[in-house]
Amino acid sequence: MRYNRLQDIGLTNQQIKDNLLFATDKVGDTMKANIDPKQAKDWFGAVPPDLTLVARSRSGHGGTGADYLYTYLRTYYRDETKPTGWNNLAFPNVGMPNPLWQLQGEREPVYEDRKVKGQTEHVFVGWKQVTPGTMSPKQYDKAVGDLVNYMHWMAEPAQNNRVRLGIWVLLFLAGFTYIAWRLNTAYWKDIK
Repeated sequence: MRYNRLQDIGLTNQQIKDNLLFATDKVGDTMKANIDPKQAKDWFGAVPPDLTLVARSRSGHGGTGADYLYTYLRTYYRDETKPTGWNNLAFPNVGMPNPLWQLQGEREPVYEDRKVKGQTEHVFVGWKQVTPGTMSPKQYDKAVGDLVNYMHWMAEPAQNNRVRLGIWVLLFLAGFTYIAWRLNTAYWKDIK
């Protein structure tokens, strides 16, 4: 992805230069991850996932990848037994720390024991806020929604054009099928 593709979502070249580029970068340069995968593996035990790829790869499991990412970024909780100090309900034992913990604050899950078909199950019922974040829960949810929508777009920026073109292709094929069917009928009417 090049920085100038951000013009597709309404940013100008000047906004890109002022807010996203370092001194030596140009608007036409490709975006690069600043984390070295080898160091990330040493720090976290595994390379943290590229969430744009997660958004794209999860887009077919009964929802969009954006749905999964939204849930993923909202279900972190403090867990001192893990190397990073964090865990996640959507992806248990995740190797990635909570990147937005200062905005969300620290929370812990609340469970309740319920009897289901004669067996006791440990069921998640909500969250207990341990320390507040810099955002309210509604503000945090909106910010995560915006971030996830951006990552979903970053995963495949040409998706909107592909869908728009696909509609025209299907209309052309439907028209061509009708013409071919009529030509076939006209050709074979004298042979029967």
